[in-house]
Amino acid sequence: MNKFVFLHKRKLKIMRRTGGLKIRLILFAGIALFSLFKFYSNSEENKYTGKTQHISMTPNEEVRMGLRSAPSMAQQHGGLHPNNEYQALVDKVGNKLIANSIALNSPYRYDFHLLRDPQSINAFALPGGQVFITFALFSKLKSEAQLAGVLGHEIGHVLGRHSAERMAKQGLTQGLITAVMTGGGGEAGQMASMIGNMVNMKYGRQDELESDELGVKFMIDAGYNPEEMIEVMKILKAASGGKRVPEFQSTHPDPENRIANIKKAIKKYRK
Repeated sequence: MNKFVFLHKRKLKIMRRTGGLKIRLILFAGIALFSLFKFYSNSEENKYTGKTQHISMTPNEEVRMGLRSAPSMAQQHGGLHPNNEYQALVDKVGNKLIANSIALNSPYRYDFHLLRDPQSINAFALPGGQVFITFALFSKLKSEAQLAGVLGHEIGHVLGRHSAERMAKQGLTQGLITAVMTGGGGEAGQMASMIGNMVNMKYGRQDELESDELGVKFMIDAGYNPEEMIEVMKILKAASGGKRVPEFQSTHPDPENRIANIKKAIKKYRK
C-alpha cells in the first residue's frame, strides 16, 4: 500500500469518527433540551406550601393514580389489618387532622389504611391522599398524639405533592442521563446516573423535612401536642438499631436533624 492510499484511508476514518461525534452531539443537545423544556414548562406555585414546583400531573390525576395503586400497595404489606378497633382509631385521628387543617379544602381524597405488616416499621402516602401505616409502626406508638404525628407527616407529603414532583424530577434526570449516554458513551452515562440519583435523594430529604413541618402545624391545629412528633423520631431511631448510612446516601434525613427541624416548627406555629 503506497503512502497516498494509506493517508486517504486514515482521513476517511477520521471523517467518519468526526461525523459520528457530531451526530451524537446533536442527539445529546436535542434530548437534553427537550427534557429541560418539558420539565420547566410545567411550573406552578403550590398554594399550600408556597413553593414553586414543576409538575405535569393534575390533582385529579394524582387522586386517580393513588386509588389505582392502593390495593396493590396494601397487598405488598400483607393486606389490611383485621382489627376494626385499631382501624377506627387510625380513621379518627386522620380525619381529625384533615378537618382542622388546610387539607380539608384541598382537591385530594384522603383515606387512611392500617396494614397488617408486622415487620416493616413504616408509613407512606400515595399521590392524591391514600395514607398507610404498618402495624409494626402502629404497635410501637404510645399515644394518639404520636399517631397524629405520623399521619400528619404523610398528609404533608400529599399536600406538598411530593410524589408528583419526584416523578417529574426523575423524568428530567432520566432524560438527561439518556442524553449523556447518547452523546458520551457508557462511562459518562454511569457517572450521570450516579449524580442523578444523588440529586433525587437530596430532594427526598427536603420533602421529609417539609412534611415534618406541615405535620407539626396539623397537630397543633387539631389540638395535639406537637412534642409527641419528637418522640416518634426517637422511636424510629431506636427501631433502626443505630444502623444508618450517611445522610447524603439516604432519602431520609438523620433523625437528629429531623428533631431539630421539628423543634423549629413548633416554635414557629405554636401560639
